[in-house]
Amino acid sequence: LQYGIVLDAGSSHTAMFIYKWPADKENDTGVVSEHSMCDVEGPGISSYSSNPLAAGTSLVPCLNQALRDVPKEKHAGTPLYLGATAGMRLLNITNVQASDAVLSAVAAMLKSYPFDFRGAKILSGEEEGVFGWVTANYLLENFIKRGWLGEWIQPQKKTLGAMDFGGASTQITFETRDTIEDPRNEVMLKLYGQVYKVYTHSFLCYGRDQVLKRLLSKLLQAASYQATITHPCWPTGYHKSLSLSSVYDSPCTEKERPSLALNTTVTVVGTGNGSLCALHVSKLFDFTTCSFSHCSFDGIFQPEVSGNFIAFSAFFYTVDFIQAVTGTPVHLPSDLKDAAETVCATSWSELLQKAPKLEKRLPDYCAVSTFIYLLTTKGYNFNNHSFPNIAFQKKAGETSIGWALGYMLNLTNMIPAEKPSSHKSMLYNYWVILILLFVVTTLMSLVTAVCLLRHSKSLTI
Repeated sequence: LQYGIVLDAGSSHTAMFIYKWPADKENDTGVVSEHSMCDVEGPGISSYSSNPLAAGTSLVPCLNQALRDVPKEKHAGTPLYLGATAGMRLLNITNVQASDAVLSAVAAMLKSYPFDFRGAKILSGEEEGVFGWVTANYLLENFIKRGWLGEWIQPQKKTLGAMDFGGASTQITFETRDTIEDPRNEVMLKLYGQVYKVYTHSFLCYGRDQVLKRLLSKLLQAASYQATITHPCWPTGYHKSLSLSSVYDSPCTEKERPSLALNTTVTVVGTGNGSLCALHVSKLFDFTTCSFSHCSFDGIFQPEVSGNFIAFSAFFYTVDFIQAVTGTPVHLPSDLKDAAETVCATSWSELLQKAPKLEKRLPDYCAVSTFIYLLTTKGYNFNNHSFPNIAFQKKAGETSIGWALGYMLNLTNMIPAEKPSSHKSMLYNYWVILILLFVVTTLMSLVTAVCLLRHSKSLTI
């Protein structure tokens, strides 16, 4: 086996994925799979802006796991990549020097390991979206698959759209035949000899953590920054004191920063009001501005959604949670809306009883599920006909869905632009031998049966 390692440095945390594939892999084949993974403890690397060296140190336990998971003789030939996403994109906007220092510290740590380190970089939102789309369709064999004789077949099925929901951004990517009116949203890909016209857009500040900060900012503004304010999306029985600095420490909220001292503390009290929560969450979007024939929101062009979609990352975790708590599956927009309202109406003590291990995230499920409902229906325009085509999924088989695998496949050129040669792979020889053995065995069985029949007839006579 050969191995590859990708560190997904997200805004809220970093995850390391180790992939494996046969060493004699023809440069095409859809047989790369996840070998193991490791969640780095602590926050994302962007939160180490004031102490960049600690960003590198945080990766040590997972890198040490990689030393154990990848056979020692394979270390030097194992490519190692780090891709940073929206958290670092935001840091890069506010403080380029801090962003560079964090990346340098991380790269220095990765170089100190015996793997083939090939760089640490910040992905653009479009790259993140497209690589997630590639991962999902690669794993589900929508580009190419192995035929029963070992040859490579291009399936006649359509590709899946991909929706990612991280801590600081959210992406939507799908193949379309429509005209893409904004060239910034169009990506042409040639994979295995097929050309794909793909629409993609990444919404910065629309990831889970940034949505929650923006929502708090709107509520604080509406209440004129009083010492105690109510939060309709937090459950009844839950309250928390927070400093203004925890809300306004992001480029996503800085335009709304008040003139008050940022060390001012405010007490926020949950009221569990689903309809009022939805009203406030909807104000995070601009559904009115559009200079194209259709838009999703904030004036961004989007063609009509079509075909099947896979929604992963926080989409999966949120929908999985609300289905578990409410006991009802989410198939239609109304199911998602009802489930979100049920979660919003559930008291803090009830939520703690139902999911004690998720205490840290529990207060925010009402807001996040309401946001997902508005994003998919009012934002992306999924309706009763198209919404059931969304599968909320974490993995395909045993491999996590996300941009990391698509990123590695691209950088290692494991998905060729041209169609694979039509010659049969090694498996073909095994099939031929098996078929010959089957034929020989069948013939021998027939000959034996005929001989036995004749023998029994002669005995009877």
